[in-house]
Amino acid sequence: MKNSILIFTAFFMLFSITTNAQNHNTEKNNYVVLTKKIPQLQPILITAEELQAEDAQHFGDFQVIICGQTVTGLTDKEEMEKYIKRANKANVSLKACGFSLNKFGVDYKEIPFEMKVVENGILYNFQLQKKGYTSIEL
Repeated sequence: MKNSILIFTAFFMLFSITTNAQNHNTEKNNYVVLTKKIPQLQPILITAEELQAEDAQHFGDFQVIICGQTVTGLTDKEEMEKYIKRANKANVSLKACGFSLNKFGVDYKEIPFEMKVVENGILYNFQLQKKGYTSIEL
């Protein structure tokens, strides 16, 4: 009986690993970071640059979603300009969470035009994970 359970467990684990490996696109490495603090953009962008160099032709998409109360700081055009320039140079897409913008009363027109707004940053993050993106929340 113990052997049957052990064999079943081993086959189940093997099947799970094989299925996950089949769903992962090994041609491109895609990344998404969800952050609640604008100053974290600096180390996030450094990480993106280093991953781009490390991954070479396998580097795919890198997106950063900014959520929470920190979205009020997105209206500081001078502060955001340095992040936007570096993100553009590193092929990183910066997104603002529309839910957070609405909750904290930030006018969409006041954030830099280079930033796209996603309706719900947390949902968008999960949707990218379903597509195989490597994700981290800071």
